[in-house]
Amino acid sequence: MGMGDVTLAGLRVLREVAERGTFTAAAHSLGYTQSAVSRQMAALEQAVGARLFDRFPGGVRPTGAGRALLRHAVAALDALDAADRELRGVRDATGRVRLGYFPAAGAVLVADALAALRRESPRPRVTTREGSTPALVRALRSGTLDLAVLTSRPPHRSPDTDAPPLHVEPLLETRLAVAVAADSRFAEHGTADVADIAAQPWIAGPGSADEPLLGVWPGLPGRPRIAHTARDWLTKLHLVAAGAGITTASPALLPVIPRGVRFVDVTGVAEEVRRIDLVSLPGRLAAPAGALVDALRRRAADLAD
Repeated sequence: MGMGDVTLAGLRVLREVAERGTFTAAAHSLGYTQSAVSRQMAALEQAVGARLFDRFPGGVRPTGAGRALLRHAVAALDALDAADRELRGVRDATGRVRLGYFPAAGAVLVADALAALRRESPRPRVTTREGSTPALVRALRSGTLDLAVLTSRPPHRSPDTDAPPLHVEPLLETRLAVAVAADSRFAEHGTADVADIAAQPWIAGPGSADEPLLGVWPGLPGRPRIAHTARDWLTKLHLVAAGAGITTASPALLPVIPRGVRFVDVTGVAEEVRRIDLVSLPGRLAAPAGALVDALRRRAADLAD
């Protein structure tokens, strides 16, 4: 067998597995059975004469050969999509930009940048999706996102080690604080000691294999007591206001703080700084993506002031 035996279905499965990180998730997304996905991958590996994915607990990652084929698969599938649109008389979507972002970036940074773009002419068509850092990085590598707004903590390593290296542009540094009820002793003192908060009930984002619990102060002694889980920051803060627990947040990224919530600094431990980065594949961005980048830079500069 050889490259002539590579099918479009095989390339689509390759891209979906690379993006989703598991055969099961790829099968669910494509509407296939898991065995059908496995057969497609086996046929593709036989056609190219190389293993395309490494298996590890919890998922798969593309091998060097898998990453090389993926780059060509993305280009081929995008070209076919463009041809299909042209033949159907649909206006080419060259003005489209696909942006991914971590949850806390949506309410201020992303929303305000999109509002600024509404005044641009021509205005790019932006679609967005929220996700964890591993999921968004896989989407960048798979060609289903053009840009991603991600967060990192010191020493601010690249979000992955694949080649070619991702382009990472720092946008903003924010400080982590703890949200507490306004009638709590922490709010009264204006600070919270790390030993005190370790024993408090926490409100956290649900964790997964590739996403640790979000909303708990990093490196707490002992095992934190998770009283409530919620993905949405506004829900978390309303639970804080109700006295149900405490959570972490970067106040600069929140547009509105519910009544009954105060943010306090944590003492007895080093300050927790988070950097917000704009991440893309290496190479020059198309003009529509450049317009979105400029809008994100301007909003980040406003937040830094």
